Amino acid sequence: MSTDDLILKVRELNKEDFPALKVLMDKVYPDIGGSWPRHTIATLIDQFPEGQICIEDQGQLVAVALTVQVDYKRFSNPHTYDDLITNRMTIAHDEDGDALYGLDIFIDPEYRGYRLGRRLYEARKELCRGLNLRAILAGGRIVNYHLHADNLSPAQYIEEVDRKAIYDPILSFQLANDFQVKRLLRQYLPEDKRSQGYATLLEWSNILFDPEEKPLSQKRQVRIGAVQWQMREFHSAEAVLKQVEYFVDAVSDYKSDFVVFPEFFNAPLMGLANTTQQQEAIRYLASFTDHFRQQLSQMAVSYNINIITGSMPLLEGKELFNVAYLCRRDGSTEVQYKLHITPHERRDWVIEGGHAVAAFDTDAGKVGILICYDVEFPELGRILADQGLEVLFVPFWTDTKNAYLRVRHCAQARAIENECYVVVCGSVGNLPQVESLDVQYAQSAVFSPSDFAFPHDAVMAEATPNTEMILFSDLDLDRLKVVRSEGSVRNLKDRRRDLFTLTLHN
Repeated sequence: MSTDDLILKVRELNKEDFPALKVLMDKVYPDIGGSWPRHTIATLIDQFPEGQICIEDQGQLVAVALTVQVDYKRFSNPHTYDDLITNRMTIAHDEDGDALYGLDIFIDPEYRGYRLGRRLYEARKELCRGLNLRAILAGGRIVNYHLHADNLSPAQYIEEVDRKAIYDPILSFQLANDFQVKRLLRQYLPEDKRSQGYATLLEWSNILFDPEEKPLSQKRQVRIGAVQWQMREFHSAEAVLKQVEYFVDAVSDYKSDFVVFPEFFNAPLMGLANTTQQQEAIRYLASFTDHFRQQLSQMAVSYNINIITGSMPLLEGKELFNVAYLCRRDGSTEVQYKLHITPHERRDWVIEGGHAVAAFDTDAGKVGILICYDVEFPELGRILADQGLEVLFVPFWTDTKNAYLRVRHCAQARAIENECYVVVCGSVGNLPQVESLDVQYAQSAVFSPSDFAFPHDAVMAEATPNTEMILFSDLDLDRLKVVRSEGSVRNLKDRRRDLFTLTLHN
């Protein structure tokens, strides 16, 4: 048959299709009783019309998918085909069910090779997403098992099919369509001699499924505002906070969920220290940190926005750390210590590294913070990804373009390898009165995974280099679910855990 002759149409099955459906089922299933009764097909159409899908070629029925709605808990456990359709008459359709169950897919043998089965599976998946159901379940006969039953148990046979050492026309097809084997079903269809009564229970999970009564706080469309901050002379902490509040106000006016500031954004205050010693100047700056944290937390509540505070020095006893705060708009706060300290910070400021990293829950996704140099260590991003990271914030300070590019390229790598969004936010301008922070270079940006659902260069947005401005970007967190499950590559899912592991020492 030439493709020039094909005119395919996907549509819902109707009762007038039964004569053609009977011919097709008799052709496909001569070994297990042929077609179902007219009454059964009519009942399926009456109870769940959108679940009965067919493909016609110039008016001729050539492929059909029959589906019911079921209770996931009931049918994700052991069952038989008779539990779904008793004597091919009584149908277990549950209009309040939270899953689809694929009763059958059959295709005219003359049309095999045109991937019509894939079209029917995709139509089922779209139906599952559209109805906001948890999953698609299917009992798949292992029709070539009789050829291997003398040498392999059913479980061994399934494993060999999964390894592609054995081809099974039903199971191999289902595995290729992102279904996972959930369990082995015994006496599923006893009259099926080729499968010897065995079947696999397969499941396709709807990664976009949301419970009907989900909290209002769970946002999936998230707006980010990154402040590319101009370093300038300030004469008081209140002057810095006034400028911070200006940006928080501006970003919140655009109904943003997050605003992020750069590393050491309040460093101009070091110029007020009555000292020429860098160690004394950075400790003078640390004296403002608790006040800044309190004020930024108050702004987060007042302006209804989550604030990534950039970073500030924090003195604990005699030890100095570089820390960033997450100030949630509900008033709660979290702290992330910089773990890897640059040679400059260690030598000139005697800053110590922290000892923990964690992803934080917010009302707009799970986020993490890696301060500047930390993003150049891939282990940290992977640990956060294992904790459910969706958006990684990287407040940074760099003086030259090559230093900036280290941060940028590593941030892009973290976005790709951990299938998350990464926001880098830096400062620009100069501070001639502050030694070691006299010049800045930055181009703040938002990076995404690199796949079809995202920009072709995996850059969601980027600022003009070395210009004070606000960078906005809208992030779809559900796209991360899709790329992690169905992407062209699946970096998180395909890791060789049999070869290597990553452990965080607490």
